[in-house]
Amino acid sequence: MQRLDYLKETPSQTAGPYVHIGLTPNKLGNAGIYPQDLGESPIGPGALGDHITITGTVQDGAGMILRDALIESWQADAAGIYPGNDPRGPADPAVTGWARIIADFDSGEWTLRTVKPGRVPYPDGRLMAPHVALWIVARGINLGLQTRIYFEDEDNDSCPVLARIEPRERLRTLIARRTGPGAYRFDIRLQGADETVFFDM
Repeated sequence: MQRLDYLKETPSQTAGPYVHIGLTPNKLGNAGIYPQDLGESPIGPGALGDHITITGTVQDGAGMILRDALIESWQADAAGIYPGNDPRGPADPAVTGWARIIADFDSGEWTLRTVKPGRVPYPDGRLMAPHVALWIVARGINLGLQTRIYFEDEDNDSCPVLARIEPRERLRTLIARRTGPGAYRFDIRLQGADETVFFDM
């Protein structure tokens, strides 16, 4: 058995400029590494459900927009089924449920085009409100942050996850505002009075 007690932990690093080079090279103009960047969209042609667009920014504690943010998203299909071995049946084959999104380097805005997910079961059988899970990295973030997007035009009151959020006024930081037909706004704030709720998952 190998002794490990003499080894020291390597210092953590923030997501620097190389994260985009490695994960989204085509968007940086480095074509040829992959035919297309992985995770360009969580849906393919013919995806069932309400097609929506979510737009937002990632802001630091001073309100500065981080133009180098990278976000990964996971979600269920419109019926609330994740791809894989879901006992409720197969997921929509046109929905992978996963996407990799980068902020626009000029404006800092990111956009996710997808279908609105259905309600998925909590471990005790209750149904969670429709949501999209996010993982966020950018400069100054040592470990990726995890949060969720919920929708203001859905029934969020019975969601067992949202019921655990304290203090209750922080719930609004998880709710995407409807800005038009099929359009939502969700800004992520890393620190400060309006800091987004982050999850330890």
